[in-house]
Amino acid sequence: MSDATSLIFGRLGWDALPFWSMLDDHSAMSIINGVIATGAAGMVVLGILAAIVLVTWLGKWKYLWSKWLTSPDHKKIGIMFIVIALVMLSRAIIEAVFMRAQQAVGLDGGFLTAEHFGELFTTHGTIMIFFMAMPFLTGIINYVMPLQIGARDLSFPVMNQISLGLTAAGAALTMISLVLAPFSTGGWTGYPPFTELSYNPGAGVDYWLWAVTLSTLSSTLTGINFAVTIFKKRAPGMTLFRMPLFTWTALCTAILMIFGMPPLTVATGLLALDRYLDFHMFTTDLGGNMMNYVNLLWAFGHPEVYILILPPFGIFSEIFATFSGKRIYGYKILVIATMCIAILSFTVWLHHFFTMGQSAHINAAFGIATMLIGIPTGVKVYDWMLTMYRGRIRLSVPMVYAIGFIMLFVLGGMTGIILATPSVDYQVHNSLFLIAHFHNMLIPGLLFGMLSATNFWFPKAFGFRLEERWGYRAAFCWIIGFMLAFFPLYVLGLMGMPRRSVAYFEPQYVPWMITAGIGALVILAALLCLLIQLWVSIRDRHANNVFAGDPWDGRTLEWGISSPPPEYNFPVIPEIYSIDAFMTEKDRGQGWQAPDRYDDIEMPANSAMGVIIGITGLAMAFGLTWYMWWLVIGAGLVTLVAVIARGFGRTTTRTIAACEVQRTHEHWLEQVRLTHPIDRSLEQTTSNHGRPVPPIEGAVQ
Repeated sequence: MSDATSLIFGRLGWDALPFWSMLDDHSAMSIINGVIATGAAGMVVLGILAAIVLVTWLGKWKYLWSKWLTSPDHKKIGIMFIVIALVMLSRAIIEAVFMRAQQAVGLDGGFLTAEHFGELFTTHGTIMIFFMAMPFLTGIINYVMPLQIGARDLSFPVMNQISLGLTAAGAALTMISLVLAPFSTGGWTGYPPFTELSYNPGAGVDYWLWAVTLSTLSSTLTGINFAVTIFKKRAPGMTLFRMPLFTWTALCTAILMIFGMPPLTVATGLLALDRYLDFHMFTTDLGGNMMNYVNLLWAFGHPEVYILILPPFGIFSEIFATFSGKRIYGYKILVIATMCIAILSFTVWLHHFFTMGQSAHINAAFGIATMLIGIPTGVKVYDWMLTMYRGRIRLSVPMVYAIGFIMLFVLGGMTGIILATPSVDYQVHNSLFLIAHFHNMLIPGLLFGMLSATNFWFPKAFGFRLEERWGYRAAFCWIIGFMLAFFPLYVLGLMGMPRRSVAYFEPQYVPWMITAGIGALVILAALLCLLIQLWVSIRDRHANNVFAGDPWDGRTLEWGISSPPPEYNFPVIPEIYSIDAFMTEKDRGQGWQAPDRYDDIEMPANSAMGVIIGITGLAMAFGLTWYMWWLVIGAGLVTLVAVIARGFGRTTTRTIAACEVQRTHEHWLEQVRLTHPIDRSLEQTTSNHGRPVPPIEGAVQ
């Protein structure tokens, strides 16, 4: 490569194309892997082109720019976070199916090379944690939390846009690695020294490094935004112990983000110094110590587990109460349990590396701390069951996910207590037993929680319910597929099969791996059911319209406004007098009211900062990955200019006139009056248009 070409393209060459290797190596294995990689790259390129053509054909570029990409509305930003999560979930599931297929035939060597298999398990883990789980829970909290506390938006709307832009940039960089390969083979944890330049000089580790860094920066900003919003923007009368449980878990999650994300940002930054500037933070020579990286990673890693789990705990608390027709049992105990989990999550990180050389006394201390964290979690499970006890339970789609969660999560928690014993952990560490355990926590916990929340709050966001038949099919496929895919891994782990094995030599592994492969196909079917459910729901949206806003006979503030809500959320900020504020008002016959007066509402103006930071962040990360220094410098300068220009901006808000607010609200109240109220038993039929039977005559005033 000439100097001029190197200056422009850095180390990016033709060999980065996914089909390039099979042009040199004509072996069957090389061709199969090249075809798979090229097919994946083609899907990304065709997907992007299809999206561009569709938006152009519909003439929606201006609408997309003004109503979505530059909107500071927390609801639209939340939806965009969720869209990113669902796109990345689709890729990660497809990768998981390929890994399980390889392991099912791994006794004979299989069809994937070790290098390709390494890329698959690295991208799968990285995507599921940083670009599926984090955007999904961030999107749900973004949408729901301000509505639950009676706020008009988050405290820092532009920061919210920037958080979205950074997450989108990290996800885009991960997708680009399919087209301009390869990605890292160092696992989602990126342990040195394998990820150091001397052992892994290619661009793959740098893709991982900058994608993760963008994600952690986004989550840190998000945590600050959520915490400040909950502390400062609650409606009058909403004391901390009148907040919904979902908001409580969002608050604890935000605090964990603020203190848990920076250690990983520091770790990836120091690793970057090693790779780019020849520092020796984690190298095997010249004073480097890789254990410093391990401690920094897991100082993030175990709070991260509860960043992922606490929001679903809040979601399930809302769902058990709503679909049992009861107030949540033990509200204050659940709040205290949530705070205990959040605090204890910072005291257990070392159980991730019991085998790495520290003394038995230290291992014992962290093992005890790990067992202690099971106590407040167990309290939550009992409170959820007592909420259902003698309740009028409706087995809706969200409730199916919630019940599946309780059964499977308890089993996963039991294996966690087993692994908290250092002597046991020594036997199964880095085996498939560990893989089964953490998937047993994160799929029933995090993913079932997010899918349950999607079915629960989708009517609020879009004004129509999701179709139930395909929802049930998806839920049962997820539950059954999970058990088939991961329960065999417990057995394989106890039989001694290591994690990340591309091939093996023990014939007794084969039946269990085939069963796990069938489970992966059932999970793929669950994903297809979700897509069909969405398509059928959009097709039948008019029949399932719930504009009146309360399809589930909800208990909290978000159900007391239209579906979808206006951009300002509430015509007048509500006053709160109890827990389950909206249910209390319905019980008093005052569920839907017109305020005494309407005032002008000031809302944040549109801003392009999120888009600019997302694009420049992606450009900088791509330039750093491929050593295109002109791109890094250029993108950095654009970022600096944009931030300075934003500081000189004076039109940062806009006003919605009181007459417009009044017209919108009174139109909605009239629609509520015209909507026929339905009993809870009919809430899954087309009779449900968002108004439950009021317990007292005159509930609509």
